[in-house]
Amino acid sequence: MKRFPGKTLVSAAALLALSTLPSFAADKIVLRSSDTHAADYPTVKAVEYMSEVLSKETNGRLSIKVFPAAQLGEEKDTIEQTQFGVLDMDRVNLVPLNNIIPLTQIPSLPFLFSSVDQARRVLDGPIGDEILDSFADKGLIGLAFYDSGARSFYNTVRPIKTLEDMKGLKIRVQQSDLMVGMIKALGANPTPMPFGEVYGALQTGAIDGAENNWPSYYSTRHFEVAKYYSLSEHLMTPEVLMMSKKTWDKMSKDDQKLIRAAAKKSAQKMHELWEAQEKVAHDAVVKGGAQVNTLDKEPFIKAMSSVYDQYVTSPQMKDMIARIRATK
Repeated sequence: MKRFPGKTLVSAAALLALSTLPSFAADKIVLRSSDTHAADYPTVKAVEYMSEVLSKETNGRLSIKVFPAAQLGEEKDTIEQTQFGVLDMDRVNLVPLNNIIPLTQIPSLPFLFSSVDQARRVLDGPIGDEILDSFADKGLIGLAFYDSGARSFYNTVRPIKTLEDMKGLKIRVQQSDLMVGMIKALGANPTPMPFGEVYGALQTGAIDGAENNWPSYYSTRHFEVAKYYSLSEHLMTPEVLMMSKKTWDKMSKDDQKLIRAAAKKSAQKMHELWEAQEKVAHDAVVKGGAQVNTLDKEPFIKAMSSVYDQYVTSPQMKDMIARIRATK
């Protein structure tokens, strides 16, 4: 196991996989990128599309090799690997970055966006760029935001129709203080847990439920063991594609511009792939027996006041939220 002071960064198997790839050969650069999702997931396909764009524009000199399905570790691990330059690129959900990069807490706030379209306009525009620019202080370069759809609750016990239905449920959350606070404010019991452990925990009763979007609910097969999917749509937290600053600083200014432009193109491609995948996932889980219900969101929104009071503390954050809410 390779170790840096105080941290276990990557398994021997992962290092072996990485060592098989050229990184900065004189005539060719292959950037190594991680993703926890399966090989056919829209985020993986979008980064592969970015590789095609770069390869075409540089006659094969620049490309990306994607390691999907958590081959190189869960998101918390791959973030550290990317900061240390063990990985060149990484696609993660924004939530695991909340405790590292303060501005990433903003798009992670519950019930912030009114729709997916509004979220895209915000994150693909100046506000999104402002958040991405804040990555550099932590050894990362934010490249682009990817869709993560609207996240809703699902569980093995009962449909969630009222706030009362949340009480006592053990809900898996990503490893983030903000997510823990959100679940507590709703009256449930938050259980931080790596994504890859959720299916087994639902089977054994270690947790009662989790929360995620349609494609993740489907691709993980969580719908097989947690049949109740309740449309809270409490989060529209995006995914983010980022790069190691150690890798970035080795690259020429021209290559940096090419990478940023290709990342933005890959985000538009991801939007298209996401919409198609959402429909496929929705239809499949309903056919597979999932019970889907709507709920009254207003009591859930009101319960979030304590979360906003705790996490929205600086004038910069308050101003950004106001600008987001003013975006039509």
